[in-house]
Amino acid sequence: MVTVDCEERDRAEAEQSSLVLSSQKVDGSLDPDGIGPFSCSTCGTSFSDLSALNFHQQTHQDEKPYSCQTCLKSFGRRDSLLRHMITHTGERRYSCQICGDRFGLNSHLLRHMRTHTGEKPFSCQVCLKSFSQSNSLTDHMRTHTGEKPYSCKECGKRFVQRGAVNVHMRTHTGEKPYSCSMCGKGFSASTSLLHHIRTHTGEKPFSCKQCGKRFSQNSNLMSHKRSSHM
Repeated sequence: MVTVDCEERDRAEAEQSSLVLSSQKVDGSLDPDGIGPFSCSTCGTSFSDLSALNFHQQTHQDEKPYSCQTCLKSFGRRDSLLRHMITHTGERRYSCQICGDRFGLNSHLLRHMRTHTGEKPFSCQVCLKSFSQSNSLTDHMRTHTGEKPYSCKECGKRFVQRGAVNVHMRTHTGEKPYSCSMCGKGFSASTSLLHHIRTHTGEKPFSCKQCGKRFSQNSNLMSHKRSSHM
């Protein structure tokens, strides 16, 4: 079993957290004043947040010099390896004082705390929409830039999020890991299961503010608005 050096891991977390405030040069992309926007020196994509740029640049990095001695998985950054190692040790030394949930990384605890506080510190400078997590902002920014860095190895279809590729792959494999506890029907995506369960419960959480009609899915509400109120 890999033994995680707590001081080293905390230092790596601190280094990662400081990226947002750092004014160091990143591949020639940081402006002289240390104020965004920041541009990727490889493809030219611009980001308002330095941590979002660093996250994006990993998609260009083929070199992965940091390897896990337990499973041999490789990483491009040392802090990514240290975070991964906790999946082997199972250590969760950070606990939420509100609900008691425990986490392996302090950064995960801080992210979790925002579910209690409602804090959304990451804002899109294009449309001003706010997010609780920096990676959510990164994904959102791609709706403005049109960037789709993740592709299916089977058919080449491209996606904004890595997780969307995993869900899409199930259309090739036929895997349906999410099952309805009421009727046993299987689904490839958790959101599809959630929508299906509402056919059993009758829940309609989305309502039209103009006429009060309710819907089980937000997409149905949007269709209703276009057909009835536009």
